[in-house]
Formats: sequence, C-alpha cells, structure tokens
Amino acid sequence: MSTHQPAATQLIFRLFKYTVYALLTYNIYLFFQEEWLATEQTFSQGITFSDLISGFAATIDTAAWVVLLLLFELETSVIDDQVLRQARVKYSFMALRVFAYGFILYAFYGYFDKMLLTYDISSFALEPMVDNLCALLGQGYASIITIDEYPLLDIQSCVALNGQELYRLNDQQVIGTLQDWQAVQWLAWVDVINSITWIGVVVILEVDVWLQLRGRFEGRVITLSNLIKGIFYSVLFAAAAYWGVLGDFLDFWDAFMWLVAFVFIEMNLFRWQAETKSE
Repeated sequence: MSTHQPAATQLIFRLFKYTVYALLTYNIYLFFQEEWLATEQTFSQGITFSDLISGFAATIDTAAWVVLLLLFELETSVIDDQVLRQARVKYSFMALRVFAYGFILYAFYGYFDKMLLTYDISSFALEPMVDNLCALLGQGYASIITIDEYPLLDIQSCVALNGQELYRLNDQQVIGTLQDWQAVQWLAWVDVINSITWIGVVVILEVDVWLQLRGRFEGRVITLSNLIKGIFYSVLFAAAAYWGVLGDFLDFWDAFMWLVAFVFIEMNLFRWQAETKSE
C-alpha cells in the first residue's frame, strides 16, 4: 500500500502500536513460564512430545499469532500494494501463513485436549491411617488457584481444604474441591471458545485483505464483514472480561492486548481502503 511521511501524531501512534506488538511478543515468554510451572504438576510423571500441545497450548498459540499479526501489519500498513502482488512476496507470505495457521489450529486442538483433561478427575479420600490433609505436606500434592496455577500444598491451603470433599486429577497429585475443578473447567472452555473465535476473526480479515488487493472490498461486502467481526469481537471481549473477573491477570492482559492489536489492524485496513480510493 502507499505510504506517507508520518506527522508527529502518526509517529506517536506508530510507537504506541509497536509497543503493543512488543508486549504481545513478550507474552510468549510469560505464558511459557506459567505453563512450565503448571506442567510440573499436571504432568508430574514427565511430559512427552505428544503432550506438548496440551501443556504449552498458550505459548505455541501466542507465538503463532504474533507471526500472523506481523504479516497483517506488513500487508495493511507497511508494504506497498505493488510489492505485495509480486510472486516472490506473495508466496513468501503464503508460506508464513501456512506455518502460522498450522500452529494456531494445533493450539486449538491443545486447548480442547486440555479442557478434556480437566474433566479427568475422581474422588480423593485420605488413607485410613491419615486423619488430616496436612499430613500430606511435602509429598508432592498441589492445590488449585486457577487454571495453570497449581501450587504445592502448604499449611494455609491444607487447612482450607481439610474436611471438604476433594477430587484429584487422575494419575496426578493435584487436588481441589468440586467447585475448584468446575471453575478450572469453565476457564478451559473459555480458552476453547476464545481460540475458535479468533480463528473466525482472521478468516474474515484474510478475505478482507484478499478483496482489497483486488479492488473488491467495498459496499455490502464491508458491511457484512464488519457485522460478522463485530459479533466475534463481542465474544472476545466477553472472554477477556471473564478472565479479568475469574481467571488470572496474564490471561486477561493478553486478551485485552490482542483486542487492542487487532483494532490497529482494522484501522490499517480502513486507512488502506481510503488511500486506494483516493489514488
């Protein structure tokens, strides 16, 4: 697309935009750190290659989305239309897209598999000779704070859980009340819904970009596109709000930042369309 020398306000806007992109890139590390700690409990016997997507779904998903976000940014704001139509550029972008979407779909499967894992629980009872949950301290048992947060059992958590009906993640040493597990299950479902909704958003954006490069992104097509994306973004905002209230801060922060990032992509697309019409 065509570019212009940025004014001071445009420069500030770009700095803000690229700061958001940088923070989203940093979230890859934060998710890896969180999921690494979680897998020490949910895969205490060791994590296999086939379990990686269940254990590190958010890390893999975020990394693939950062690649896709940068591709959209290059197409809608940085690279000229004539360059984008060149075979070398077009096929390079296509290859990167296939790579990113492959991992995004793989991560969706990971979220779904992780959701199923949270239902793999059974009733937990103390052994006959053990009359107090705190007797299990130091034996590797963990309690539940939220999804991906399973700290080792300590005095405070064992006192809080003592005497309650408890459930255990099968074959693992993670225990909690039925209410604890139901909260984790709901959060896992929100991960699944959020993932598939984002896939829907980028499918529509891919169509928008494809039509824009062919001069067909106008009229009723724009109206329909905006309507569908409006529904999708509403679902994503609801997911972010749910994480903000009942999840952990990283999930909420990441969801919020992705919404901001794609507002920038939508603004890029709007400006790209306006500049094309004016040429």
